Amino acid sequence: MVRYWIEAFRPKTLPAAAAPVVVGTALALGDGVVHWVSAFLALMSALLIQVGTNLFNDYADFQKGADTDSRIGPLRVTQAGLIKPRSVLIGAIIAFILSAVSGAYLMYRGGLPIVIIGVVSICCGFLYTGTRYSLSYTGLADLFVLIFFGPVAVAGTYYVQALSVSSLEIIAGLSPGLLATAILLVNNIRDVEEDRLANKNTLIVRSSIKTGYAAYLIAIIVAGAIPVVLSVMGLGPPWGLLAGIVVVPGAFLFARLRSAETGDAYNKVLAATAKLLLLYAVLFAVGWNI
Repeated sequence: MVRYWIEAFRPKTLPAAAAPVVVGTALALGDGVVHWVSAFLALMSALLIQVGTNLFNDYADFQKGADTDSRIGPLRVTQAGLIKPRSVLIGAIIAFILSAVSGAYLMYRGGLPIVIIGVVSICCGFLYTGTRYSLSYTGLADLFVLIFFGPVAVAGTYYVQALSVSSLEIIAGLSPGLLATAILLVNNIRDVEEDRLANKNTLIVRSSIKTGYAAYLIAIIVAGAIPVVLSVMGLGPPWGLLAGIVVVPGAFLFARLRSAETGDAYNKVLAATAKLLLLYAVLFAVGWNI
């Protein structure tokens, strides 16, 4: 049973939650304003919100009929009958409550801005798939991921440590947001036919798979270019451009995405893109603080 719950947490997606916290903390460390307790709690809150969102998505997609026996994506425990729907729903609620508990100090320290970010993030975790007008069913999920896994998460992480924020943190936050969006694009390209049948109008369903390919490539290129531009413009240290290296493995992943024909092939590209996001965060943190 434990391994089923771990599967339900979708550990391969957790880099999307951890990476912006790493980037935000790296920026704080570079400015000499790092606050490790806040950084740790921000990481815990982000991971718990991601787990809660994943669990609720597992539950809600099953209830709406989006996850069926013909699914080609990774295992979904509710659809597979491995964990009862009610238990998955309760697990999601517990994860969101724990995220609020771990974020209580951050809300006290950061005040109203962090309270707003925390409340909106948890609400969006439910709204991602929770209603007929949910983010993932109306094609707005990509924009949400770009903003909340990017500038909001990075600037928010920086703010709870420095108690101030500038445009630099917001711009730097675009890169993890773009790479997190790339993960979602792989997921939606893989599931396009299943989503279309379930009236799940993702960006790919509304446009085309070719649009998804183009968006993926643009996300990789722009994400890698941002730290390079910041360094060249003197807004960051020379070694800050180190994170731009991700464009190289990103190009190979793009080629793999274009040639993928089976669910397993898409799933491997999705997992590799999540690892690319984590690699970006590590390279950024190292380059920004050498």
